[in-house]
Amino acid sequence: MKVVVVESPAKAKTINKYLGSDYKVLASYGHVRDLPSKDGSVDPENDFEMVWQADSKSAGRIREIAEATKNAEKLILATDPDREGEAISWHLLEALEKRRALKGIPIERVVFNAITKNAVTTAMEKPREIDQELVDAYLARRALDYLVGFNLSPVLWRKLPGSRSAGRVQSVALRIICQRELEIETFQPQEYWTIEADLRSKDGSDFKARLYALDGKTLKKFDLPDEKSATDALNAVKVGGFSVASVESKPVRRNPPPPFITSTLQQEASRKLGFSAKRTMQAAQKLYEEGRITYMRTDGINMAEEAYGAARRQIETDYGARYLPEKARRYSSKAKNAQEAHEAVRPTDFSIRPEAYRGDGDLKKLYTLIWRRAVASQMEAAEFERTTLDFLSKDKRATLRATGQVVVFDGFIKLYTEGRDDGEDDEDAEGRLPKMKEGEHADLKEAKSEQHFTQPPPRYTEASLVKRLEELGIGRPSTYASTLSTLEDRDYVRLEKKQLIPEDKGRLVTAFLENFFARYVEYDFTAELEEQLDVISDGKLDWKAFLRDFWKQFQASIDETKELRVSDVLDALNIALGPYVFPSKDENGNPKENPRECPLCKEGELSLKLGRHGAFVGCSRYPDCKFTRPFSADAEQDGAINPDGEELGIHPETGQPVLLKTGRFGPYVEMETDDKPKRTSLPKGWQPQEMNLDKGVKLLSLPREVGKHPEDGEPILANLGRYGPYVQHLRTFANVKDIEELFDIGLNRAVTLIADKNASRGGGRAKVEPLKELGKHPGDDAPIHVYEGRYGPYVKHGKTNATLPKEVTPDTVTLEQAIELIDAKAKKPAKKKKAPAKKKAPAKKKSTAKAKE
Repeated sequence: MKVVVVESPAKAKTINKYLGSDYKVLASYGHVRDLPSKDGSVDPENDFEMVWQADSKSAGRIREIAEATKNAEKLILATDPDREGEAISWHLLEALEKRRALKGIPIERVVFNAITKNAVTTAMEKPREIDQELVDAYLARRALDYLVGFNLSPVLWRKLPGSRSAGRVQSVALRIICQRELEIETFQPQEYWTIEADLRSKDGSDFKARLYALDGKTLKKFDLPDEKSATDALNAVKVGGFSVASVESKPVRRNPPPPFITSTLQQEASRKLGFSAKRTMQAAQKLYEEGRITYMRTDGINMAEEAYGAARRQIETDYGARYLPEKARRYSSKAKNAQEAHEAVRPTDFSIRPEAYRGDGDLKKLYTLIWRRAVASQMEAAEFERTTLDFLSKDKRATLRATGQVVVFDGFIKLYTEGRDDGEDDEDAEGRLPKMKEGEHADLKEAKSEQHFTQPPPRYTEASLVKRLEELGIGRPSTYASTLSTLEDRDYVRLEKKQLIPEDKGRLVTAFLENFFARYVEYDFTAELEEQLDVISDGKLDWKAFLRDFWKQFQASIDETKELRVSDVLDALNIALGPYVFPSKDENGNPKENPRECPLCKEGELSLKLGRHGAFVGCSRYPDCKFTRPFSADAEQDGAINPDGEELGIHPETGQPVLLKTGRFGPYVEMETDDKPKRTSLPKGWQPQEMNLDKGVKLLSLPREVGKHPEDGEPILANLGRYGPYVQHLRTFANVKDIEELFDIGLNRAVTLIADKNASRGGGRAKVEPLKELGKHPGDDAPIHVYEGRYGPYVKHGKTNATLPKEVTPDTVTLEQAIELIDAKAKKPAKKKKAPAKKKAPAKKKSTAKAKE
């Protein structure tokens, strides 16, 4: 029996069918070991020794593989064909050798780019050893990311309260987003005018032309800067009497784009399907495991030879020989650091057209996109005829230009056209022009001027950010999805209408890093690290020498911050973020005399302050002036609310005033009660200026009891939390999409949401599986199990848990030791809870006034 190890159970099942009964295919379920999330997992003082650890689930899978290899004639490591796959094979081999599970059996490494019978069986005939150079590149990257994250993040926690973490690629991506936002905020629109004319040819065809030249001078974008110059130009056009001064027609060919690589797949899925990078990769992973597409983590843009032939046969069958070029199209990559170790993302079987694929949902949509792009990449070029007509007015002052494009042969665009990001010109937008000759007249129907203002650059979308990271050579295609997810999970950015918008927390972190760790968020420096990692994978650079060089400089930068005071950080941030937090113009564009003047006391100056939960804006005259507002410049108007509150009205049930207030965390409503004031923050989308008594009463009604759960009689509550509205039953929390629904949600709807949430996570907390059973306890014949717990391994008998001593591991603990530990724990009396200390009666206040006689 030959044992084969792959990464996923779906893949294992498929491959076992291809290989037959002589093989046993097992899944590692991805990585089997990782660096523990604690200090010391990478030790620079000990030549970057790395401590690897398997969690309880991975330990169980290693055990299963070790058990299978006992009587195996060969172990074949068939994990994915990239650095991560190579690393998983290396980890497995190390873990099995530590267990002494191999006993000299042959070990082979095989790779295949697609899960098809031909690809798998061919790979089995060409085994190799583990590529240590690829493993070294993985180790270097993993150590590098660990050293940056675990040394930079604590500096953030100490010097910038409220921040979560920093990472090597994550911080640079965040900086790109923040810089674009700053460009948008500081953008000064520039006015310009254009002149457009409606013309009619002698055959009655209507078309449009624009003013191209005036008095012999070609007009540039800003040559008509105001209404006066535009009016003068318009009058010159209205003279009319236009005739064709020149006709230029030329053929244009457009070649198809190459098949997908990881980054372009993420970009197109975002543009055309609205998928996030994470959603795209999840669907692609499933398609790959089904054997429908080739490996989806790649930067190679060419296909295997058999794929060219299959695509060309499909084109000829579906579209005819006219759509088939003389020979297969080959592409070269323009991306920085492209390794092109694997072929592009393509269907494994071109004959399975999208309509024949039986998958549904995301898988069918993504398969359709991949199939069309791969087939189109081998189709004939599209052919156009682009025509330019210039018309001269009768007084020869005004020249109008009309451009048009006619599709002569549609070629690949019959099947596929590439999407575009915001701000990119559409090449296909030009229309058709009538056939005209030089000297031919055209009647002027109408001419008009139009005012324009330049627009700021668009915010990044996931697609355009991935494209930018790839252009800069930052990160790897396989990391982009996780990088974007991390930025959102950390509340550094939010995704709104497909746009990535930096949160205040993200801007603070970026400003801090730019001021105190500038080198490590520089684009060129980060790209250079990627290049060095590629050099390691080529075997031309020692990975530990690379780490030593990096660590020496990075440690010096960390040490420089030890003497850094929070006041120093605040001073730097006040300067760096001043234009954003304290804009020099009001919302109407009028300049402010003093952008930092306190709007409440009119005497103090506003500046950034740091609290336990992050930054906020406060007055320099505190505590005499208690003005505060959130850090965001958008909250400036909200901050003008008096700290004592603005009354919205009287609560109809309590008779108490409902107040609208603002604080360092934003606006909220408040009402006095017998115990302490009741407060509720305004949810996202609710603006302070739109608040009224009805909305205030609704917010103060939270949390409200929807009703009793029909199964156990426990209450279901509706409430508003940090992540939005939700309903709660015991320890189950289910999101409610619309805040308005929260106030009138019924019991049936709430029970359904709770049930759906339980179903999605398997009915509550996942059951913890034991690592192994040691045997029976002699006292009651009940089993004793070994578990991996949050605070370390332990043994369990009934309701008694006993932690294993440090020198005893789950692998070495015996039944006798476990019985001794459990009996000792069972005899130990439970600790009594201390009664709460009685509160002292408040001391009576001494009267300062004389007693009346």
